[in-house]
Amino acid sequence: MTLEYRMTIARSDRSDIRASGWVAAIPEGMRPYVLLSRLDRPIGWWLLLLPCWWALGLASPLDWTLLWHGALFWLGAVEMRGAGCTYNDIVDRDFDAKVERTRSRPIPSGAVTPYGAMAWMLALAFVGLAVLLQFNAFTVFLGFGSLAVVAFYPLAKRVTDWPQFVLGLAFSWGALLGWSAIFGRLDPAAFVLYAASIAWTVFYDTIYAHQDTRDDAVIGVRSTARLFGAWTKPVLIGFGALTVALLAAALALAGAGPLAYAGLALFAGHLGWQVRTLDAARPAVCLMLFKSNRYAGWLLFAGIIADGALRNGLV
Repeated sequence: MTLEYRMTIARSDRSDIRASGWVAAIPEGMRPYVLLSRLDRPIGWWLLLLPCWWALGLASPLDWTLLWHGALFWLGAVEMRGAGCTYNDIVDRDFDAKVERTRSRPIPSGAVTPYGAMAWMLALAFVGLAVLLQFNAFTVFLGFGSLAVVAFYPLAKRVTDWPQFVLGLAFSWGALLGWSAIFGRLDPAAFVLYAASIAWTVFYDTIYAHQDTRDDAVIGVRSTARLFGAWTKPVLIGFGALTVALLAAALALAGAGPLAYAGLALFAGHLGWQVRTLDAARPAVCLMLFKSNRYAGWLLFAGIIADGALRNGLV
């Protein structure tokens, strides 16, 4: 990472790039690619991974298969989130250069060329493909099915006020993959879990998008944050309630027991805390609440796993 790039980052108080910590120990030439993949910010792959793990926990007994599939989905989430972020930054490089929070990202700042970013994206995608090929044939074909949605997402903010919904279609795909990895098919519980994950994505990414509403209005980028405006909190209550209701239905269809519902209750309480705490005019609060959704997802996952352990006589 060049001195000029480090100074560009330092000059932007609202930059979402933080080239410090373990990133500083990486060879200088690789650091912009690590930042391009958001490997320094794990929240993205956590939010991509958790629906996979929810589905696995509901579909699979607590055995070595669950652990193996869980590890594969973790690696796949990290790699494919990195590839997706790289693709997004290639498509959005002109927009990113006009937004205070994103103008110091590697492509708009000049630290990585678009061609270099494309090569990096393909390398990450090949690793993701190697992971996907470890699953059954149905899951492999289902995984390829997500590519069309992923390709459209960066363009959605140009043509619709609901890019967060399109992101949900992509980020929730793991709910289908986690189920099919165990059964080699899709059942109603998987589809309902997928719908719940989409509603959750709209919930948390609307909070995230409130960081950029002023810049987005100037450059013409559309979002649910701009669409909801002063009605954001009431609408988030609606999406939170929809998420919880759909999750409850998915648990019922999967035959989950009381500990899974206890995890869901904690998840619901966390979403309520986010709405109560939200101050859409303060970007730091929006970012903090967005990141906190990994803990909401973990609360539900812990309940699912505890319930599975109880039903399998492990506790």
